[in-house]
Amino acid sequence: MSHRILFVCLGNICRSPSAEAVVRTRAEARGMALELDSAGTGRWHIGEPPYAAMQQAARLRGYDLSALRARQVTPRDFSRFDLIVAMDGQNLQDLRDIAPVTGGAELCLMTDYAPSLGTDEVPDPYYTGDFEGTLDLIERCAEGLLDQL
Repeated sequence: MSHRILFVCLGNICRSPSAEAVVRTRAEARGMALELDSAGTGRWHIGEPPYAAMQQAARLRGYDLSALRARQVTPRDFSRFDLIVAMDGQNLQDLRDIAPVTGGAELCLMTDYAPSLGTDEVPDPYYTGDFEGTLDLIERCAEGLLDQL
């Protein structure tokens, strides 16, 4: 069974493209067929590649973000994907605000897949500067997500 998953953060230049790449790499290693994408709730970075420092940190762990380009979430995404995974509570609320009244993708937080971490958000390294910590968290959550699929 194929799953269609969209990862969402604010600008789609750090957390959500990293989550897309990490889950893609780890799913392929497990032989899992997934349709993955990422988007932002904001529109500031549409068409731009992921943030250079995020790309560098990801590359050092074997994840290639270079082909990804930022885009904004659209209403169509709610019918195109089975699962939309937000990086923090504000993005989850923004998604709920634009979601169709009935039907559509299931919405959740990335950290729902690693409850033992004791956090409900993947902090934005664009502001914190902690790209390694963000990747650590995404990797743990990615494993939990793939285990549940």
